[in-house]
Amino acid sequence: MSGEVIFVGGIDTEIGKTVVTGWLARQWIEQGREVITQKLVQTGCVGASDDILLHRRLMGSGLFDEDRDGTTMPALYAYPASPHLAAKLEGRALDLDAIAAATARLRARYDTVLVEGAGGLLVPLTAELLTLDYVAAQGWPVILVTSGRLGSINHTLLSLEAIAARGVALHGIAWNGRDDGSDEVIAAESRRYLRQWMQARFPQARWYDVPVLMLD
Repeated sequence: MSGEVIFVGGIDTEIGKTVVTGWLARQWIEQGREVITQKLVQTGCVGASDDILLHRRLMGSGLFDEDRDGTTMPALYAYPASPHLAAKLEGRALDLDAIAAATARLRARYDTVLVEGAGGLLVPLTAELLTLDYVAAQGWPVILVTSGRLGSINHTLLSLEAIAARGVALHGIAWNGRDDGSDEVIAAESRRYLRQWMQARFPQARWYDVPVLMLD
């Protein structure tokens, strides 16, 4: 068995990637798929990935064995910064081989592995490697998380340009319907505009409206 891997990235930090990842995992599990989530790199925590713990709460699943042995959270750093800086501050290089091996173990056990990134798509994992370049090298499709906050159209289109430039497949766009910084008029137009843009230029991609209830 070799399952699919889908990367969940965002147009920015604090855009709703964690909620989208947990929500999608729950939806697909309820459809009969065996799904697990992984955090590519987690900064700003010690001992366990806060994002993985939130995934499990949203999934209603409790912890997996792969959570307890660290497979779903193979890279943890205490300082809340981009991975390249958090690793530098701890004097502990990011082990990309260990991350890849962890993902491979999950693929061998599950139909789908949802890998959540840290921050936006172009956040540096190391001084030389951007997140999206790692995703491209792995051949993973992307679910891009966006919202209706002012500026999201620009940030979303730039992210889509970066995805297309690297030949990465766009699995879909996930709309964070509750962003506390959003103006309702702006949000409605942003959703309309971005969905139309996606359908015209990425006709195979899916649009996901994440329910407000799941974002509370």
